[in-house]
Amino acid sequence: MTLFLRTKMHHDTPDDGNIYMGAIFFGLVSCMFNGFAELSMTIQKLPVFYKQRDLLFFPSWAYSLPICVTRIPISFLEAGIWVFMTYYVIGFDPEVGRLFRQFLLLFAVHQMATSLFRFIASLGRNMIVANTFGAFALLVVLLLGGFLLSRRDIKSWWIWGYWVSPLMYGQNAISVNEFLGHSWNKPTSLSNETLGVYILTSRGIFPHGYWYWIGVAALLGYSVLFNICFTAALAYLKPLGKAQAVVSEEALQEKHENRTGETMAVELSSRAVSKGKTIAESASEARAGEIMRRSSVSSAGSLSDRLGATAAANSGKAKKGMVLPFEPLSIAFDDISYYVDMPAEMKEQGITETRLQLLRSVSGAFRPGVLTALVGVSGAGKTTLMDVLAGRKTGGYIEGSISISGFPKNQETFARISGYCEQNDIHSPQVTVHESLTYSAWLRLGGDVDTETRKLFVEEVMELVELNSLRDSLVGLPGVTGLSTEQRKRLTIAVELVANPSIIFMDEPTSGLDARAAAIVMRTVRNTVDTGRTVVCTIHQPSIDIFEAFDELFLMKRGGQVIYAGPLGRHSHKLVEYFEAIDGVTKIKDGYNPATWMLEVSSLAVETRLGIDFADIYRNSDLYQRNKALIKELSTPAPGSKDLYFTTQYSQPFLIQCVACFWKQRWSYWRNPQYTAVRFFFTFICGLMFGTIFWRVGGKKGRQADLFNAMGSMYTAVLMIGVNNASSVQPLVEIERTVYYREKAAGMYSALPYAFAQAAIELPYVLIQAAIYSVLVYAMMDFQWQAAKFLWYLFFSYFTFLYFTYYGMMTMSLTPNHNISAIVSSAFYAIWNLFAGFLIPRTKIPIWWRWYYWACPVAWTLYGLVSSQYGDLEDEMELANGKKQMVKEFVEDYFGFHHDFLGAVAGVTIGFCVLFVLIFALGVKYLNFQHR
Repeated sequence: MTLFLRTKMHHDTPDDGNIYMGAIFFGLVSCMFNGFAELSMTIQKLPVFYKQRDLLFFPSWAYSLPICVTRIPISFLEAGIWVFMTYYVIGFDPEVGRLFRQFLLLFAVHQMATSLFRFIASLGRNMIVANTFGAFALLVVLLLGGFLLSRRDIKSWWIWGYWVSPLMYGQNAISVNEFLGHSWNKPTSLSNETLGVYILTSRGIFPHGYWYWIGVAALLGYSVLFNICFTAALAYLKPLGKAQAVVSEEALQEKHENRTGETMAVELSSRAVSKGKTIAESASEARAGEIMRRSSVSSAGSLSDRLGATAAANSGKAKKGMVLPFEPLSIAFDDISYYVDMPAEMKEQGITETRLQLLRSVSGAFRPGVLTALVGVSGAGKTTLMDVLAGRKTGGYIEGSISISGFPKNQETFARISGYCEQNDIHSPQVTVHESLTYSAWLRLGGDVDTETRKLFVEEVMELVELNSLRDSLVGLPGVTGLSTEQRKRLTIAVELVANPSIIFMDEPTSGLDARAAAIVMRTVRNTVDTGRTVVCTIHQPSIDIFEAFDELFLMKRGGQVIYAGPLGRHSHKLVEYFEAIDGVTKIKDGYNPATWMLEVSSLAVETRLGIDFADIYRNSDLYQRNKALIKELSTPAPGSKDLYFTTQYSQPFLIQCVACFWKQRWSYWRNPQYTAVRFFFTFICGLMFGTIFWRVGGKKGRQADLFNAMGSMYTAVLMIGVNNASSVQPLVEIERTVYYREKAAGMYSALPYAFAQAAIELPYVLIQAAIYSVLVYAMMDFQWQAAKFLWYLFFSYFTFLYFTYYGMMTMSLTPNHNISAIVSSAFYAIWNLFAGFLIPRTKIPIWWRWYYWACPVAWTLYGLVSSQYGDLEDEMELANGKKQMVKEFVEDYFGFHHDFLGAVAGVTIGFCVLFVLIFALGVKYLNFQHR
C-alpha cells in the first residue's frame, strides 16, 4: 500500500498505466502464491488418505469435496483482506462497483490456485517432485499470462498456451475492470482512443467490458476442472515409494529354510556356529556360556574374574572389536536431581512452584563388562536420567555429582569416550552402511590411529554387529526405503562402536521390533558388553528373553525415584527375592515374566493399597548401603590412575572435519536424483520454455516493449528457478540437520565444517544448473554474442541461483521444520518480487521505501543482468510516448541502471551468498530445535 501510494500514483500517462498494471499483477501473483501452501498441506495428508482409501473407508469424492468447500471461506477472507486494504490506498478507480468486482475476481483466482496446487500435489505425491511440478505450473501460468510478454509478442507456436493459461483470464478481467473506469476515461495525444483503452491495447489486453465476466467464468471453471482432476487422481493413483527394507543374506537364508524345510546351521549365540557342529551342540554351548556368564556376573568376583569366566566359556576365542585398545571406565553418580521450568499448563492449575522436578536424588553406578537395564513405567525418568548422565540435555537444571572412574565428569572429554544410541536411529539416508561407519570412525577416532588400522577396526565392528551382509546397502529413510528397523538399530550401535567408546548408552534399542529382530539386536548388545565396555540400556516392558539377557537392573518409579538397583541373578532370582521379601507383595507365578511382575507389584496402585513407598524401602535396605559404598569406591580414583585429558576438543583438526563432512555430502547429493536430477531437468525445461517463448527477443531493441519483454524473461527466470532452488533444498537440509544434531552431540565436529560442506557441495551443482540455463536462453533469445556479455549473464545467473539456494538453507537453520521455513521464505519472496525493480522501477519507488530496494537481492540481480546486456548500447529505441532515445540512456533514466556500476553490483551479489551462508552457519551453531 505504501509502495503504490495514491499520492504518488497518477492517471495521466501510459507510464502511469504501467505502474498500475504492475500493482494489479502483483495482487494476482500474490493470490496465486498464497494457493501454493495447499501443496504441502495436501501431501502431508495423503499417506493417511491412501491407508483409509485402501481399507474402503470412503470414496475419493467424499474426501475431496469437504476440502474444496472448506477452502471457499478462506478464499473470501484472503481476497477481502487484500482488496479492502489496498484498493483505495493505492488509488484504483473509485467506483465502488469496481471494488467489489476486483474482490470477486481475486476470490476466483485464489480458488483456482488452491485447486491447481491440490491437483499437482495429488499427482506428485512427493514433496520434492510436487514442488518442482508446482513451480513449473507457476512458471507456465505466469509467462503466458499476458503481462510479462504481451499477447502480440507471443510466438505462434506458444499462442495456445496463452489461451489455456488461467492467469490470462484473470489478467484481462482485472485490467478491463480498472482501465475502463472513470479515472482513465480521458483523451491522449498518442491515440484517438481514451488513455485507458490505449494502455490496454498497448499491453495486448482485450479492451471490452465483457472480458471481465469471461475471466470470472473461466477461473471458476478451472477451479471445478482442477477439483475433478484432484478427485480422479486420489481415486486411481497409488502412493509413491512403497515402504521397503533391505533384506540381509541371513534373513533370506532363514526364509528359505522355513519355506523348504531344509536343515541349516544357524547362529544361536553371540558367536557363529563352528563348521562341523550340530545345532544341538551349538545350542548346548550357547546355554553353557549363558550359565557361566550369569553365575560370573551374579558372583561377588572382580571384573577380571567375570571376564575370565566369559572367555573360558568361549573356549579361548578372541573377543571381537578389540583391534584398538580402550580403557574400561565406570560411571558413578550420586544424588542426581533434575528440574525444568514449570509448564504454563501446570501453573494455570494453581501450582506455585517455579520448577518441576523430574529426577529425585538418584544414585547408582555402571561398571565395565556389565549390561545394565534401566527400567521404569512411562514418566519414571529413565530416558531423562540417561540424557543427564550422557550430557545430552539442552535445557533444565542439574544437581548432584557424576564421576568417571573416580574423576569428575567433563562433558567435552566425556563425549570423546562415550557413545549414545538414540531411539530414533538417525542417519544420513543416501550413504551405505559401510560408509556410515567409515565416516563415524574417521571423525571420532584420534589422529594417532592410521588409516589401515581404522579400516580394520571398522571391519571388525561390522563383524561384531553382524552388518557384513549389508555393507553396501543404502541406509534410506525410516519406513520408506533402505534398512529395516532392526537393521537400523544395529547400524546405530555400530556407528557408536567405531568411536571405540568405553561407555555406551542405548535408549530403548528393542522398541518397535518383533521378537526375532529384538533377539538379533540384543545379541549385538551382548557382543558389545563382552568386549569389556560399560553398556546401559533403557528398556520398556521387555520380554522374558530380553530381560534375562541383562546382568543388572536399575528400576525407577514415576517421579524419578529409584526403587531397585542391583544384580538380576539367574532367572532374575535376586530381583524376585528382593520384592517378595516386602510384606504384602504378591508372589510371582511359575513361568511369569519377571519384568512384567516387577512393574505390576511396584505400581502406584500397589503402593497405595499397601501403604508403603518402594523408594523409602530401597533407601532403608542393605542393597542401598552396598550401592552407596560402591559409588564411594568408584568415585575415588584408583592409585596411579590419571584423569582423562585430550589436547583438543575434537578428535580431528578443523580441515579434516571439513573434508570428511564434504565427503559425506558428496555421496548424499550424488545418490539423490530426486533432488539433483529433478532440479537439472526443471532448469532444462525452463530454459527451453524461456528460449522458445522469448525467441530472439534479446536481439530486438527498436521498442521500449522489446526491452521490457527481455527484462521480463530475466525477472521471471530469477524468481521461478531461484524459488524452486530454495524450496527444494529445505527438506534436504532438514533431514541432514537432524543428523547434524546427533553428530555434533557426539563430538564429531563443530558447526562450521558442517555448514561449509552443506554450502560447498551446492557450488558444482548450481554451476551446472546455471550453465544449462544460460547457454539455452542466451542463444535462443539472441543476446549479443560477446564473450564479456555472455560471461556476465552466466555470472549473475550462477550467483543468483546460488544465493536463492543458500537463502533456503538459511531459513531452514532459523526455523524448526521445512513447513515453517517455507512460510517464512514465501513472505520474503513476495517482498523481493515487489522491490525487484520490474513491477515498479527504483526511480518510481517512494523515497521512504527506496532503502529496501537496495536491500533486495533480486534487485541487484536485475540491475546486473540488464545493465550488462543493455547498459552500454547506443542504439535508438522508440518509447511508449512516441519519442526516441538511446537504449543506455533509457536504462539510466527509467530504471536507474548504470553500466559503470557493474563491478559493485557483482560484488554485492556475491556478498549476498556469503551473508546467507554465514547466517546459516550461525543458525545451526546456536539454534537447536531438538529440545531434550
